[in-house]
Amino acid sequence: YLLLKDIFPQNAVDMGMLTKTGVKGLLYKFFRAKEKKLYALSDYIGCMSPANVEYVLKHNPDISPDRVEVAPNSLEVVETEMSVDKSVLTRYNISADKPIFIYGGNLGVPQGIPFLIECLEANADREDCHFVVVGTGTYYQKLADWYNARMPKAVTVMKGLPKEDYDHLVKACQVGLIFLDHRFTIPNFPSRLLSYLEFKMPVIACTDPNCDTGFIAEENGVGLYAPSNEVATFTKSVDKMLASDMVAMGEKGYQFMKENYLVEHTYNQIIKHL
Repeated sequence: YLLLKDIFPQNAVDMGMLTKTGVKGLLYKFFRAKEKKLYALSDYIGCMSPANVEYVLKHNPDISPDRVEVAPNSLEVVETEMSVDKSVLTRYNISADKPIFIYGGNLGVPQGIPFLIECLEANADREDCHFVVVGTGTYYQKLADWYNARMPKAVTVMKGLPKEDYDHLVKACQVGLIFLDHRFTIPNFPSRLLSYLEFKMPVIACTDPNCDTGFIAEENGVGLYAPSNEVATFTKSVDKMLASDMVAMGEKGYQFMKENYLVEHTYNQIIKHL
């Protein structure tokens, strides 16, 4: 059973690390051959989302559809009362009197950080909400330079935190943000979605049109989608989220996560073939 988390050769092409021609094209062909061999050796292939299944079948017509299925990222959740400590906001000089939108994680090329900065710039002076970005990565300094030069009152940028501290901070926020570069041609499925749903947070997914995270969120009433090259659409999504019942959306997202993304779901999907 091959649990397919990523499609490396095409991901590398999308991000400019490989090309399909020239010297780098030889590397692409090498990894693509390895990919095909791995598919051929596997009895079943599990993908992160329905769009990922469609992509694999479309670009590998020799694979039988009976061998490809959804076996998503999953969580093991312990049912406990989720306590929120608002003092964590004071610690980081974040106002607790307005909704907080948070992005946490890697700040690199795949996340499309230049677009994230454009979105923050367009909403930097809002009075009705606050944006928090926490992370590290190759583009962190670019984001930090913008933040230090602009000093936006509606934005806080912090370097990566220890997991326990980060989890406390996330629990005090209301909406989770997801960013993926608009140039992706393959349907990545960010595991960050599950973390937000676990903390009962609705999401705004800013992704390429091939990724189905945003569509899944909207279809199930747990979030909104904005193309990751349309700043105006992101701002409209923020407005729409602020006008929504975010608590109810978060509760709905938590139930959706329990019905689809628990460890037992992925386990059963795999074990039924053995």
